[in-house]
Amino acid sequence: MPQYSKILSKIPKDNTTYPPSDSVFRALKLTPFENIKVVILGQDPYHGKGEANGLAFSVNKNIKIPPSLKNIYKELNSDLGIKIPNHGDLSNWAKQGVLLLNSILTVEANKPASHRGIGWEEYTDEIIKKINDKKKNIVFILWGKYAQEKGKYINENKHLVIRSPHPSPFSARTGFFGSKPFSKCNMYLKENKIEEIDWEL
Repeated sequence: MPQYSKILSKIPKDNTTYPPSDSVFRALKLTPFENIKVVILGQDPYHGKGEANGLAFSVNKNIKIPPSLKNIYKELNSDLGIKIPNHGDLSNWAKQGVLLLNSILTVEANKPASHRGIGWEEYTDEIIKKINDKKKNIVFILWGKYAQEKGKYINENKHLVIRSPHPSPFSARTGFFGSKPFSKCNMYLKENKIEEIDWEL
């Protein structure tokens, strides 16, 4: 697994990067390895000021809800009848065992995917491989082609993989809406005698 310091050395010191340094590994802190039940894979952090908080798709409560997360909430409402939240903080999911993992853990301000190829992908691929190897009956939710490429590291004989288009406004209507990932996830957990996720926020 590439050393964090090596990755850090490739990020120019004078550039503003997100999320704040104390939140880069927040997903792994809020959802420690022994607690993981579900993995939702994102690509890279939000690149606007104050948006990225270390959890894929999530923003802090005082930040405007981004378009992809709005669509996730619409599907949550359609799937489980859960009221659409008025904030974008997904930490309650993380605390229940939902690892909200971006493949790339940092980004330069206002430059999407600017930290692609500096080592984060290898770092997070190793996390996915470890979860696949050391655990069983994990639900992997892969939204969009980028996340679905990581499916090659997952043994579907011992885990559930849920695939659909990305919740982005550009693709949500091509199969994300109506995909029912939340109920499918809980059904699988229940079948395997694992406590279900309370998706309400």
